[in-house]
Amino acid sequence: MTTFHAVLRIDHQSAEVLQFDAEHLETQRIKAHSHHTARHASGVRSEHEFYAAVCDALTGIPEVLVTGSKTGLSDFRHYVEKHRAALAPHIVGYETVDQPTQPQLVALARRFFLRHDRMAGTPTPT
Repeated sequence: MTTFHAVLRIDHQSAEVLQFDAEHLETQRIKAHSHHTARHASGVRSEHEFYAAVCDALTGIPEVLVTGSKTGLSDFRHYVEKHRAALAPHIVGYETVDQPTQPQLVALARRFFLRHDRMAGTPTPT
């Protein structure tokens, strides 16, 4: 399914990508693998592998809203800006949220993209 908008819910252990249009919703879940090596006992390597997998899941999506906790958003944003600069222009917003249900998250994203597309002067694809 090809969709124009997606919302990403992310924390330090898991991520959920919800791609949607007027009638369809596609979900993809990504979990962090917690394995420590002698060289990278801090878990930084695992975190980078997790964020890389999340970025790979977002490849090809024109507009993405990223949601999550304040620290989760901050860490992911830093990773994207430092390691995946080509993805940064496709992320059109960051929203701090608590623990919304999937329908609440999609509703939040629909409202966000309606406002965003109006301000940008682009019609929202149906």
